[in-house]
Amino acid sequence: MTEHVWSYKSTSGHLAGTDLTGYKVEAVDGCIGTVDKHSDEVGDAYLVVDTGVWIFGKEVLLPAGTVISIDPEPRTIHVERTKEQIKGSPEFHREEHLGDAGYREQLAFYYGPAGPFGGPFA
Repeated sequence: MTEHVWSYKSTSGHLAGTDLTGYKVEAVDGCIGTVDKHSDEVGDAYLVVDTGVWIFGKEVLLPAGTVISIDPEPRTIHVERTKEQIKGSPEFHREEHLGDAGYREQLAFYYGPAGPFGGPFA
């Protein structure tokens, strides 16, 4: 099955309908923040992560395809990017970008196979 940047991988452990708000989000090299908002919508799933003091006062939007695993017991989500890769993603402003198709295309490119890190998405 072809994975898509806006869909959870079948191996992530994601269960539709699970409230991920408040889950800690871990990059491959450390914590980036907590989930403030998320979507389970098929083909448009994402996490809005409040980065707290890491990138003071900022949020980032992560496509669901970046999620490696979801561990419900410690309420932790692991993503397959480094902190620097996430920090370097297109800047996110909730009011402007949450429903913006152009911004979604930028993120899909950034995190996808043609992007700077050659992500595993098709």
